[in-house]
Amino acid sequence: MLSMSTIQSPKTIGALALTSKEQYRAPFEPVMPGVTFLEYGNIQSATELIQKRKIAAVFVEPIQGEGGIYSATKEFLQSLRVACDETGTLLVFDEIQCGLGRTGHLWAHEAYGVYPDIMTLAKPLAGGLPIGAVLVSERVAAAVKHGDHGSTFAGGPLVCNAAIAVLEKISRTGFLANVSKKGQYFKELLIQKLRGNSHVKEVRGSGLIVGIELDVSASPLVNAC
Repeated sequence: MLSMSTIQSPKTIGALALTSKEQYRAPFEPVMPGVTFLEYGNIQSATELIQKRKIAAVFVEPIQGEGGIYSATKEFLQSLRVACDETGTLLVFDEIQCGLGRTGHLWAHEAYGVYPDIMTLAKPLAGGLPIGAVLVSERVAAAVKHGDHGSTFAGGPLVCNAAIAVLEKISRTGFLANVSKKGQYFKELLIQKLRGNSHVKEVRGSGLIVGIELDVSASPLVNAC
């Protein structure tokens, strides 16, 4: 498998193997083998590896969360889609952090016009309550038999009702447009207020998933806030 995702707080050996973050991996090593990490956005490296026809699935965030709010380019995601289609490899989008309206689109990948075979969702779906969900294409669904896929927190009457409430709110007329409008205002305000601060390298993001990159550690600022 090929991973360009910064999966947050993985709780299983499989998911754990897909994050390169040492603080998550170290307590449980050795983790599941067979995972290769590549530079985010590197079209040539990803295409060459996928074309070797030894990759079962490619995992990638359309916009990296813990990785630093880096947005993929349309060309990068399109190249992954083409390479996966040519080799029969599954393309998996991790939208746990960037999905569900946070970018101003229901799903972050909609802005690129590139669609996955599988998409992962979690806590934001139920407004912070523990839930997990995986959306799959019809082709993938046809290969999954009853009992093949399971999750402790996948569903339940409480969290599923919370998820329905979240989706109903996001689906209201004007909600997503308002996220885009607020996000643009927020970024403009940050750029205006932080202009001239020598420690601010960049303000970036889409909608209300926004990051400020500094040339110093952000931990003291987080603690102060």
